[in-house]
Amino acid sequence: MLRQVAVFQMDSVNVLVRSHYLPLYSRVGPYPPSLLERAAYRAPRELFEYWGHEASLLPVSMQPLFRWRMERAANEARGSVRRIQRERPGYVEAVLAEVRARGPIGAGELDGERSRRSGSWWDWHDAKRALEFLFRSGQVTTSGRRGFERLYDLPERVLPAAVLAAPTPAEADAQRALLLAAARAQGVATERDLRDYFRLGVAETRARLAELVAAGDLATATVEGWRDPAYLDPGARVPRRLAARALLSPFDSLVWERPRCERLFGMQVRLEIYVPAGRRVHGYYVLPFLLGDRLAARVDLKADRRAGVLRAPAAWTHDGERSEAVAGELAAELRLMAAWLGLPEVDAGGRGDLAPHLRAALAA
Repeated sequence: MLRQVAVFQMDSVNVLVRSHYLPLYSRVGPYPPSLLERAAYRAPRELFEYWGHEASLLPVSMQPLFRWRMERAANEARGSVRRIQRERPGYVEAVLAEVRARGPIGAGELDGERSRRSGSWWDWHDAKRALEFLFRSGQVTTSGRRGFERLYDLPERVLPAAVLAAPTPAEADAQRALLLAAARAQGVATERDLRDYFRLGVAETRARLAELVAAGDLATATVEGWRDPAYLDPGARVPRRLAARALLSPFDSLVWERPRCERLFGMQVRLEIYVPAGRRVHGYYVLPFLLGDRLAARVDLKADRRAGVLRAPAAWTHDGERSEAVAGELAAELRLMAAWLGLPEVDAGGRGDLAPHLRAALAA
């Protein structure tokens, strides 16, 4: 599944479960979360953290494909880092030296400390900015997590030696490989869909796609109802039937590109976490519900760990789906997810047109 999807987006919201645990669950069902944690943070590493889509877990074998991005980050420091380099010469280098001497280390461990230099040297905000610059530029990587706090260490103490010794591809070669991975994950996609998967630039994506088509590695395609031309992964196959049933993280690669999601499924997926409660339409943390080849519903979910309950305050059908049938499938999926999260009960609230049918299905 990892070879197929290639990227798990990370996010700090933990109202249900952190988002990077969900894509694997959605595709293969209940699995021990320690499986993902071991792959990401214990030797031999199978995953590493970097800016793939956003902050992401990626196959460690893909690390060489992002070195061009690391080099750009090193040469194009953001304004805050340029200010630090101007106002506090040697500070970024000192932070790197601290990681080398004390890693794995979190930004908070530098806060308020006093160095061998006179006066206060460390500042949490500047230390965090310096560490993030070092992370983006590949000079440090994530060794582990304390809660959700990133712990930084040197790549040679974290990543497999064989990966670090692998040759660095030319920038164009790496970008072509990333676009092929995006095409493999999506099957058929527009230029924007492919570009967004690993957040590539417009001009470089268009140039690389033309090269991939000329080489026969991608085919061009037209999709009924799509305004823009599409690209087809030559290995894509249309299944004879689909029996999918899954709750999807709002950060799942199937739905994170909102225009693509609307083109494919007719559903507008909105993340309403930052919308004031009175203005939310569907809820705080809403997961689309995939049933067969369509998004059949959406449900607001919260893991009430203290009470041992998976709560669904709101549930809505989509696009005229039959409420009773969808509610039965959704109830079964909620029970499965609750068991995976270690929650003995499922409780449905009263908001949404699907809510009464869901309550009845759960009661049955």
